[in-house]
Amino acid sequence: MKDYLKVANDPWLWLMCLPVVSVVAIQAIIFSRKAFQAAGSVNLTKQEAKDAFRIGAISAIGPAVAVFVVMLGMMAVVGAPMTWLRLSIIGAAPTELAASTMGAKAMGVEFGGEGYGVLEYANSVWTMTLNGIGWLLFVGLFTHKLEGLRDKISKGDSRLTGEIGGAAMLGAMAYLVGGHLLAGSGRLVAALAAGIAMIVLGRLSQKMPKLSEYNLGLAMVVGMIAAVIYIG
Repeated sequence: MKDYLKVANDPWLWLMCLPVVSVVAIQAIIFSRKAFQAAGSVNLTKQEAKDAFRIGAISAIGPAVAVFVVMLGMMAVVGAPMTWLRLSIIGAAPTELAASTMGAKAMGVEFGGEGYGVLEYANSVWTMTLNGIGWLLFVGLFTHKLEGLRDKISKGDSRLTGEIGGAAMLGAMAYLVGGHLLAGSGRLVAALAAGIAMIVLGRLSQKMPKLSEYNLGLAMVVGMIAAVIYIG
């Protein structure tokens, strides 16, 4: 085992990461409770709120599996404590791996390769941390202002507000999928397979409404399986 991995997996590092992960867990609990409490203000019944929560949890399975697979590889190089910490607050394993790689290259070595020691590992950790700070600052400083901006654009029209939100979601998803389509190979296969699966599942759910709760998660799993078969 390389020397830096002794530091990366040291029990003290687990203890230092624990407070941040605990805060994330507490925030998740508080957010969930607040969401249920606010359900009445948007005319949602308790049962509808529970259904929405369940659908969200099921839909999160697909992305969670993808993150888990990358997490295993990340743990082998960055160590378990830091992987646990970073993916708890960011959740984007590819982004964290890219930041780690840039931190290593800034020191003139390959990430996890020859010459990658404690100092290089520390630089990778700093790069991951600084990369995430920008997102957190933007959320903290500007999120509360975005609501007012949306209201000005829609001029209080609830229908237009829904259309703006839907258009923004479609644009964001198209941007994310577009990169995979242009990349080709297994990523293209995964995107196409998941898209076709979503169309098929959407039609099936018209006959079996309960299936709609699982559509997104199932489509993601189909996409991952298709990519693995193609690459293999």
